Amino acid sequence: MKKGLCAIGEALIDFIPQEKGCRLKDVVYFQRVAGGAPANVAGACAKLGGLSRMITQLGKDAFGDYIIESLEKAGIDTGYISRTVDADTALAFVSLAADGNRDFQFYRRNSADLMLSPKQISKEMLKDCGILHFCSVSLVESAMKHAHEKLIRYAHEEKLLVCFDPNLRFSLWNDKDALYQSVHEFMPYADILKISDDELSFITGKTSIEESLEDLLKDQTRLVIYTKGKEGVCAYTNTCKVEVFGLDVECTDTTGAGDSFIGAFLYCLLRDEIQTLDVLTESQLYKYLNFANAYAAYTITQAGALDAMADAETFAKFRTEMKLSSDFDVK
Repeated sequence: MKKGLCAIGEALIDFIPQEKGCRLKDVVYFQRVAGGAPANVAGACAKLGGLSRMITQLGKDAFGDYIIESLEKAGIDTGYISRTVDADTALAFVSLAADGNRDFQFYRRNSADLMLSPKQISKEMLKDCGILHFCSVSLVESAMKHAHEKLIRYAHEEKLLVCFDPNLRFSLWNDKDALYQSVHEFMPYADILKISDDELSFITGKTSIEESLEDLLKDQTRLVIYTKGKEGVCAYTNTCKVEVFGLDVECTDTTGAGDSFIGAFLYCLLRDEIQTLDVLTESQLYKYLNFANAYAAYTITQAGALDAMADAETFAKFRTEMKLSSDFDVK
């Protein structure tokens, strides 16, 4: 693989509950794991054997130390992660419903990652990278939002593909209109847009993905990936639609499922050195979606996010056990 993945945004501590089916206020015991959507995406790519880098800022505290160790263990380049004594590492507490779905309580109003400033962003951060990935959690009005803008501008100058997963977290926004405006401000920068079925109505005002495509496949966007949980995923370009159905696995925890999916999908693009989406064939897109769908299916059988994701060997065993096609293998 000649080029890698660069992700910018939050890296934080997820405190996941040791029991399911109760509200957050009733959870007694939590387990600490490293998380944050962009970090999870970088982790999926790295664990599969790809090159990946994380751009964020952490507090000079024990939680920041733990995140650095966890990212490096996953194979992520942490050389451009800043540390500060002026703010703390972000935290998130999670509760799990009986079906594995989650509720969040974030502690990051003044966290270290939100203080990453544009002055700390350099074009060197994108060295040897082919894709830049980001989400909306760090797009609240902050220094970090403007750091995103600068790095995305550099990515366009360097001809990288840009991927945006809104990954909406309503509890982080006092004003939902501000969230809507921020998402729509950044959507035109993305070559790849990933949206889940529970985000579609908020982002587009429509309930059908087909009716929304005119609003999504425009500006720079050439590929829309629409995830539907256990029902599978659809991908749309200006010329085709490809659909892959979900896999029947026992769900332990959905934390990181979408992140592991898009991380594995971006790994596929990097592995085959896809530099422009216009060259993607339906056959390639189908293989990539199948691969990423299976990777996400494995992730939800485990607890946590980054730690739950499979390395290449574990994923190969899972695919064999599930009798899945090997027409796209990890190299």
